[in-house]
Amino acid sequence: MKKVYASTWNSLKTHPTPRWLQDGKFGIYTHWGVYSVPASGHSVDWHPYKNVTWYPYDMYREGTQHYEYHVKTYGPPSQFGYKDFIPMFTAEKFAPDEWAELFKKAGARFAGPLGEHPDGFCMWDT
Repeated sequence: MKKVYASTWNSLKTHPTPRWLQDGKFGIYTHWGVYSVPASGHSVDWHPYKNVTWYPYDMYREGTQHYEYHVKTYGPPSQFGYKDFIPMFTAEKFAPDEWAELFKKAGARFAGPLGEHPDGFCMWDT
């Protein structure tokens, strides 16, 4: 019999963790999205983990490295905003078979792309 879950945390807690996930020990999740288009590639000095994935936030904040890069490269965000990168995100270098092979060689037992980053752009039709 198929169990029906409610949209509550308590209901979700009753869902068993799949055995393959418990046994997997090592998996790889990829972060890839519209922010890859500007891909300035530099981390900000004061926070080593705040990199290109923060571009959509920082490109609107004067004084940040991403803002300065954006203005220099694309112009003011008021004239060329984050939404203007969307048609440029063509995924022309997306190579899922190559990525899967690389992850397998690295010893990953599971892998997957992030479906939506905090920029709000869904990576596939929801």
